[in-house]
Amino acid sequence: MSHVHDVPASVSDSAFPGVAYARQTLAVAEADIRKLIHDPVELLTRMVQPVLWLLIFGQVFTRTRAIPTGGISYLDFMTPGVLAQSVLFGAIFYGISLIWERDLGIVHKFLVSPAARSSLVLGRAISSTARSLCQMVLVYLLALLLHVHLQEGLRAFVGVTAAVIFGSAVFSTFSLIAACIVKSRERFMGIGQVLTMPLFFASNAIYPLSLMPGWLHNLSRINPLTYQVDALRSLMIVGGSTTFGLAQDFAFMAAALAVMIAIATRLYPKIIT
Repeated sequence: MSHVHDVPASVSDSAFPGVAYARQTLAVAEADIRKLIHDPVELLTRMVQPVLWLLIFGQVFTRTRAIPTGGISYLDFMTPGVLAQSVLFGAIFYGISLIWERDLGIVHKFLVSPAARSSLVLGRAISSTARSLCQMVLVYLLALLLHVHLQEGLRAFVGVTAAVIFGSAVFSTFSLIAACIVKSRERFMGIGQVLTMPLFFASNAIYPLSLMPGWLHNLSRINPLTYQVDALRSLMIVGGSTTFGLAQDFAFMAAALAVMIAIATRLYPKIIT
């Protein structure tokens, strides 16, 4: 019989310091996820976008065959890009919740708690993945209805899930950084609109890198969305290939996340000043 629950939290934390950090991080994530469960309207409205892209844009460009996509149809080619776009658009506006909570005094309570600043940031990054995983399920269902050639098997599904989680964490943390800088809901909405379009179009979401002019191709190489799409296309689509290799895709996203968390942790207390 296990006696794990009989051990006081303080004893466990002193023996394993990482346990306290994990508990703090998961507590922040749980609080945000509870808000999503109680008010899913935002999630439902975000689901409209991938429906429009796949049903209209994807169907039209599949018929025109104007964009070379190798041995797969354009609809197959763009489905991972639409999933990545959904993750991006949902995560990039995540920072506005931080501004709302600042105005309600909730952020102050978190900042005076013993929780590490990085755990506050990481907890929010984790909670943002709940929205993205719901969007992933929707895109998969739409893809099945449209007869997109999806890869089967546990490896493919786990890989796609991991790419979605990394992408959501990167862009939601980037959103927190923007929120800490602008500190205003009105300014943040404007900044969010400005950021999403360049990130989306300077990636391989809806056209291959080979079609880009040199300057845009170079810009796409430092765009985390490019690596997320590259991984998704290889893992999600039958016949899909990776330009950089899955190891490099995930390494770049992990490095980008580490940098974003470090910056957001430093800026987080500035949201109340």
